[in-house]
Amino acid sequence: MKTKNYFINLFTVLLILPALTFAQGVAINTDNSEADPSAMLDIKSSEKGLLVPRMTQPEIQAIANPANGLLVFSTSDDKLYTFLSSVSEWKELAFGSGIITPPFSCGNSFTDTRDGKSYTTVQIGTQCWMAENLNIGVIVNGSSNQTNNSTIEKYCYDNNTANCDEYGGLYQWDEMMDYITTEGTQGICPVGWHLPTDAEWCTLENYVDVGTVDCNATGLRGTDAGGNLKETGTAHWFTPNTGATNSSGFTALASGYRDMDGSFYWLDYNAYYWASTENAANALRHSLGYSSTQVIRSDDAKATGLNVRCIKN
Repeated sequence: MKTKNYFINLFTVLLILPALTFAQGVAINTDNSEADPSAMLDIKSSEKGLLVPRMTQPEIQAIANPANGLLVFSTSDDKLYTFLSSVSEWKELAFGSGIITPPFSCGNSFTDTRDGKSYTTVQIGTQCWMAENLNIGVIVNGSSNQTNNSTIEKYCYDNNTANCDEYGGLYQWDEMMDYITTEGTQGICPVGWHLPTDAEWCTLENYVDVGTVDCNATGLRGTDAGGNLKETGTAHWFTPNTGATNSSGFTALASGYRDMDGSFYWLDYNAYYWASTENAANALRHSLGYSSTQVIRSDDAKATGLNVRCIKN
C-alpha cells in the first residue's frame, strides 16, 4: 500500500497547489516550513532526482502551443531542452547551442552544420539528392593539388570565390573521398549523406529518361536525361542549352572543371560530376553539355577538379 499512498499524497499536493495562499512554497520529502522561500515547489532528496518528461524529437515537435520555458528531455540526442517562445524554438538547456529541428523531409532545405551553408534538396524517384553543388572547404589555388590534411580544400573556377558561391566547389577525387576508396562513402558530404556511386547515377538517369540508359555504356547515352537534369535558360548555360527542361528538379549548372595543369575550362558549357566509383587508376564521372540532351559517362584522372553532388543515406 506504500505505492498507493505515495500517489495519493502526490495527487493531493498537485490538487492544492493552485489554492495555496501561505508565503512559503510546498516542500516534498520535508515539512512545508522548510521550503525555500523563492520556490513554489521545493523537492528535497539526497538520493533521487527530478525526472522530467522523456520524449523523442518528433514527439517534442508535436507538442501543441508549448509554453515559454517548457522543459523536456530528448531521447533522440540525450539532451535537455526548453522552449523559448521569443524565437519559437526548442533550445538546448545549459549550453544553448543545440536546436531541435523538424525531421528532415526531402524537398526541404537543410543546413550543413560544419559551415552553416544551406542546400536545397529534391526527391527523384526513390532517391533524395542535393539540388545544388556542394561548396564546403577552404579555397586553394588551382595550381596546387589538394592535400590529405585535416582541412577540406576546394577549387573555385578561375580562383574566384564568387564562382564557388555560384557554382559550387571543384574537388579532386581523393579529396572528395576523404582519402579512402570505398564507393558510396560519406567523403566530404554532410552527415546523413554520401557520395553517389556509378550505379546510383545510372538509377537517376534512368528515372528521368524512362529506362533508356544502359548502365554499362560509356559516352553519350539515353535520350533526354541531360535535358531533364539541366537548369533551364542561359544564366548558367551557354546558348542554346539544348533540350533543358529541369523536369527532375536536379538543376545542373555548367560549372566547368579544373584541369590537372591548374587551368580552368568550360564554365557555362559543361557540367562534370564525380562518381565515387573507381575505374582502374581513374574514377568515373557523369557530365552534361550545353548542346546535347544526353548524358555522358566516362572516366577522368583523379587529379582533375570536378563538382560534387551528395545523395541522402
